[in-house]
Amino acid sequence: MQPQHYSQSETKEKLTTRLITRWRTFSDSDFVWLFWQSKSAVIAFSCCALILFCSLFSHWIAPHNVFDTSSFDLTDSELPPFWIDGGDPRFWLGTDVQGRDILSLMLYGLNISLIIGGLSVLAAVILGVTLGVLSGYFGGIVDTIIMRFADAMLSIPTIMFTLLVSGVARVVIPKEYIGHFAPLILIGAIALTGWMQYARTVRGLTLLEKGREYVMASQISGGSPLHIMLRHIVPNVMRPVLVMATLHLGVAILTEATMSFLGVGMPPDQPSLGTLINEGNQYLFSGQWWTVLFPASLLVILSLSFNVLGDWLLNTLNPKLR
Repeated sequence: MQPQHYSQSETKEKLTTRLITRWRTFSDSDFVWLFWQSKSAVIAFSCCALILFCSLFSHWIAPHNVFDTSSFDLTDSELPPFWIDGGDPRFWLGTDVQGRDILSLMLYGLNISLIIGGLSVLAAVILGVTLGVLSGYFGGIVDTIIMRFADAMLSIPTIMFTLLVSGVARVVIPKEYIGHFAPLILIGAIALTGWMQYARTVRGLTLLEKGREYVMASQISGGSPLHIMLRHIVPNVMRPVLVMATLHLGVAILTEATMSFLGVGMPPDQPSLGTLINEGNQYLFSGQWWTVLFPASLLVILSLSFNVLGDWLLNTLNPKLR
């Protein structure tokens, strides 16, 4: 039988047809229909998409470069929003005590907060899924050690543990390098306080999956445990993990903001939303309410949007909750 040879144009045409078919299948699915039926999900998704867009292109959207000292002047300090008497149209949301534009600070801070929150959730997912699959697949002493360690971690308050990790890191790392390692410290601290939920969920799902016929058939055919876990179990336990990650992202961003607000998070020269709230809170009673209100409002909208979207995904992807 002669092998068939396709030209490059025919290959591109087939690939395009396949992508169009998959897109039409997805757009006509119940998932998309349920999405458009939920006004809260549409609003939350729109807010998340707008926030992510502003974060990705913050360096181009921001009216001023807050990292360039020549872009702000002390004579422009403590200006209120432009619609209030004394405001300046150059600074829509006012300025802080250093003359920096609040809107630009929020956009740059949003970028840093989302990067730290996203990477910490990714690290927690990788750690939790790995330990959960190992615990559920092997059982025995492996299961006991991992789950008892997870139970011990769950008994420690999140903020207390993140403060502990941050304090230990600040003792070990020289002071002149703390600012450079601050994002990694926050990512590690938040990830270490969030992996337990993933591990417990994945463990339960792994116990169900390893008794399925296709897993047993792979074991009989000589498949290695690593191959079975990566090829058969992990892909089938990721749906609830993705829903949990959406919910966890809002919590991670709030945790980073709390750490920065307490002064053990991002340094002032790398402003996150928590850092901005912390700095603005010091001048709140002097009448500069805009330095706290706008960053705090953005943080609330960001966290609420991810939580609403995560709740909708949980209810939609779990038929029992519909």
